[in-house]
Amino acid sequence: MTAESVTQHSRWHVPPKDGYTVDDLFTLPDLPPHTELIDGSLVIVSPQRNFHADVIDLLVSGLRRSIPKKFKVKREMTIVLDRRNGPEPDVSVVLADAVSGPDQTSYQAPDVLLAIEVVSPDSESRDRTTKPQKYAAAGIPNFWRVERDGTSGNPLVHVYELDPLTHGYVHMGMHRNRIEVDKPYAIDIDLTAIDEL
Repeated sequence: MTAESVTQHSRWHVPPKDGYTVDDLFTLPDLPPHTELIDGSLVIVSPQRNFHADVIDLLVSGLRRSIPKKFKVKREMTIVLDRRNGPEPDVSVVLADAVSGPDQTSYQAPDVLLAIEVVSPDSESRDRTTKPQKYAAAGIPNFWRVERDGTSGNPLVHVYELDPLTHGYVHMGMHRNRIEVDKPYAIDIDLTAIDEL
């Protein structure tokens, strides 16, 4: 072990015996941007790729185009699900009443109507299984998982709705060129417009 690696190692955060809490997530110094808390563990997110950033831009602008005043669209904000889970969906639709001001760093799960995850190579398992299960358990009524379509390269959006009996998500459809849904409000987004970004 070199002196440099020892110095680097000494700067790492040593997790508490029972794992981190959302309070730690907001108070630990020097965490990289977009660090998430999953089951008490800090998850450091890899740098974004163009596809990921462009899809977020496309969805944010499309969602805002027809949003009712009682909702707001937010990007990359922590959602507090419980004491040990604070994931950061790529895009969220929240109640406007939950927005408290410019210094706000998170939203509570009951204030979230839609959570969207854009799948990246380093987050496939979290975005396909872990996070949807946690969003559903927290009662978030709508979830979209966005992947890159293997044929067109455009976004492919999987739409899920919460089943109140099972507290799990039900797959409601897959959208390739356009997403047109009525929950959590009337939404119509041309997914092929990603080529214009």
